[in-house]
Amino acid sequence: MNRQFRISSGIGLLLLLGVLMFTSCKGGKKAPQDNLEVDVKDREAILQDIRQAERIFQALPSPLESAMLIKSAGARFEEKLLNPVANVNRYITNKAMALNLGIYTCDLSFASLYEQTQLLIDYMNAAKKMADGLGILKAIEQEDIDRLEENINNSEVIMDIVSQTFMNSNSYLEDNGQPATAAIVLTGGWIEGLYISTQLVDMNDFNGNKLVGRIIDQKLSIDILLNLLKSSEGNPAVDELMVQVRRLKNVFDKIKIDTTPVRPEYDPASKTTVLKSEIKTDMTPAVFMELSTIVTEIRNSFVI
Repeated sequence: MNRQFRISSGIGLLLLLGVLMFTSCKGGKKAPQDNLEVDVKDREAILQDIRQAERIFQALPSPLESAMLIKSAGARFEEKLLNPVANVNRYITNKAMALNLGIYTCDLSFASLYEQTQLLIDYMNAAKKMADGLGILKAIEQEDIDRLEENINNSEVIMDIVSQTFMNSNSYLEDNGQPATAAIVLTGGWIEGLYISTQLVDMNDFNGNKLVGRIIDQKLSIDILLNLLKSSEGNPAVDELMVQVRRLKNVFDKIKIDTTPVRPEYDPASKTTVLKSEIKTDMTPAVFMELSTIVTEIRNSFVI
């Protein structure tokens, strides 16, 4: 699953600095500040780590993308599934504000796609409160909210504002040496998207349900999310999240994914031969219910 947004130069720079710092500390000793020499093997290892980090940011779906997946599957809008904006004053720790910045961004994305105009503005304000609490300057400005109100019927402008809200927040955190907080924001948004998805599945129409297929797709995303969290391992808040995310991974690991052998197939129209392979997935209702129960427990622990 590819992200629709490009990595900002700030994120790319911080990824580079972060990998360099990580590599220099692997031996457990502080690297000298002057005349740092990196041999060819070390340089290649660093570049591989950078490429891997970039793939993590590119592949993990944003809250807006999660909302798009939900709508594309034909799911209905359910306001009761969103985290009420009245809860904003409950979140006073950095971890709680970061998680709920991600959650509220997902909720406002969900509301925007279903043209819930007043909810959209309410959730943008809630996300702004979380960003302000985290000290994310200029991530969400009043002019963004004013622009929303002025263009409430212009879906293209709304999508631009929503996507920039999320990317600006994470770019600021990355640029200002807070990758752990950025990872927590991403986790909150991802969990909210998965929670809403599982709640909207009709168990009477489980087989062939498009939304079930979208949920299965997250089997790949959860590994990406864990890799992202591992980059800030040792941070108490991140370590707690990793325990919870691994509970979900244990369930996702029960989902079978089989790939058929690659076969050539001739296309008479284009007079070309293409290589094709099919991916078959299977998730039983029992595994789905287990997944739904655990993600609900985790999500509710974030919003209460």
